Amino acid sequence: MNKRLLIVAHAPSPNTLRLREAAERGARHPEIEGVEVVVKAPLEAGPEDVQACDAILLGTTENLGYMSGALKDFFDRSYYPVLEEKQGLPCALYIRAGHDGTGTRRAVEGIVTGLRWRWVQAPLLLRGEWQEAFVEQVEELGMAVAAGLEDSAI
Repeated sequence: MNKRLLIVAHAPSPNTLRLREAAERGARHPEIEGVEVVVKAPLEAGPEDVQACDAILLGTTENLGYMSGALKDFFDRSYYPVLEEKQGLPCALYIRAGHDGTGTRRAVEGIVTGLRWRWVQAPLLLRGEWQEAFVEQVEELGMAVAAGLEDSAI
């Protein structure tokens, strides 16, 4: 039976769209079999998507020192419907932060702690001016999460 990785990532700009695509590309690496990848924007994703997944990779921009409003909306709609059934859900996060990203990280970590999801990797902070290396880092994150899910290591 295939495992399902849900990628929920806010992509309001061409560069953040490249990051979401990189996460998907990494997760769909040809050597990773047995993992179905579902990619949704936060406003399109909901509790039913979380209920149907075996791991989740979140992506957000830093907005005024907080997560994107779209990701916050996803959490607002999904929190209570998934709270009991999805405890221990493996999760990972990347943040495209124009500044330092610590407020964004803290906010998401607080919600993830409340949900009792389980970090499989420390949040990836992509700080400061845009760098092409960000794309590769997010692709590696997507690959690592999917590979861990495939091996049931996460």
